[in-house]
Amino acid sequence: MERELALEIVRVTELAALASAPWMGRGDKINADGAATSAMRAMFDSISVSGTVVIGEGEMDEAPMLYIGEQVGSMNGPEVDVAVDPLEGTEIVAKGLNNAMSVIAIAGKGNLLHAPDMYMEKLAVGPQLVGKLKLTDPLELTLKKAAEALNKNVSELTVMILDRVRHETTIKSLRKVGVRIKFLTDGDVAGAMAPAFPEAGIDLYVGSGGAPEGVLAAAALKCLGGEIQGRLMPSDANEYSRCIQMGIEDPYKVLTMEDMVGTDDVIFAATGVTPGEFLGGVRYLPDDRAETHSIVMRAKTRTIRFVRALHYLPNKKFIHS
Repeated sequence: MERELALEIVRVTELAALASAPWMGRGDKINADGAATSAMRAMFDSISVSGTVVIGEGEMDEAPMLYIGEQVGSMNGPEVDVAVDPLEGTEIVAKGLNNAMSVIAIAGKGNLLHAPDMYMEKLAVGPQLVGKLKLTDPLELTLKKAAEALNKNVSELTVMILDRVRHETTIKSLRKVGVRIKFLTDGDVAGAMAPAFPEAGIDLYVGSGGAPEGVLAAAALKCLGGEIQGRLMPSDANEYSRCIQMGIEDPYKVLTMEDMVGTDDVIFAATGVTPGEFLGGVRYLPDDRAETHSIVMRAKTRTIRFVRALHYLPNKKFIHS
């Protein structure tokens, strides 16, 4: 892929974040998501790629835009797979909480996993633990191995997990061995990325979340030098059949980074909508300006750029109208 794409796609996440930010704290996640989706679709038209959405608003959402299989981009550039979450954390924005962001990952055609819209069991780690843990191990053993690799006591580990009823048993196991737990209300992609940022203070991310978000996190972690392992969790025969239809021969197989994002280059971009672990949120300034904070990364070079941008809103015709 052309390296210029890294700075092009961040413009897409910026516009989506700017469009959804006015809905922060208004209790309306539908309109917040719709605003982000429409803005992202509009900006994509200016990007020089022939893109196919392999992870979009979701096959079950019946979204009017950015659905799986939709063609995006100017159609004059390289063929790429596109994974998008216009608003990762719709509930976060509706409630005015932290860690909402707009997210994109692109890779060469055929590299991104066509992840069905279902739960995925996940284990995400930073660079120091790559290749040292297994999703199939009991949680207590995983924590022991992690502590040894990091030269810590188990009680010194910090584990992040979504605060969900379905994680009750996992949380009890974490409490039993005495690790610190940092709960996440929403924002599965940001949570899985957190162990790769030393300043976040997170050693592991565990639990289940959306499969599409797992692929987006895998793209980010490939750029960051981290790792995620996943395993789909089809809840019934229909979800199992959907996996087969999407080309996943064994729905219960442990998915590696290679399974999720391939072996070639990947570009990842995200813009904060509300403040989070490593990105600031959209901030409105005097004189019709707004500030955004983004991250854009490329796996091939392992370059990580943090982009602070000041936008003159009347010139953002899509939003201003």
